[in-house]
Amino acid sequence: MSHFTTIKVQIKNGEILHQVLQDLGYQVDCNTEVRGYRGNTTEAEYVIRQNNGYDLGFRRTGENYELVADFWGAKINQQKFVNAISQNYAHKTLMATVQEQGFDVEEEETLADGTVRVVVGRWV
Repeated sequence: MSHFTTIKVQIKNGEILHQVLQDLGYQVDCNTEVRGYRGNTTEAEYVIRQNNGYDLGFRRTGENYELVADFWGAKINQQKFVNAISQNYAHKTLMATVQEQGFDVEEEETLADGTVRVVVGRWV
């Protein structure tokens, strides 16, 4: 019986996801198995190894990625983990898009509630 659970996340770009995981301080293995309960495994493109033997993985399903893990053994706060990755992914994606579109970041600040406010501009 598998104990793996999947959580759909709004992440499409694997390269940016990989950068975000590394920026958050995780050691990431690529294209390997996610370990879970009693040696059960499943495949994922990006895997965060944990010392307790319960890994966290991201695998592509269609156009998006999903988080896969045996959360009972992983012993992480799922919501906090997903929120941190989603916020950092959105910020990194925004910055890449801003640059691609020829805009400059004029101002960036983190508000008291954790919201990141970015002002961009472009001379025409």
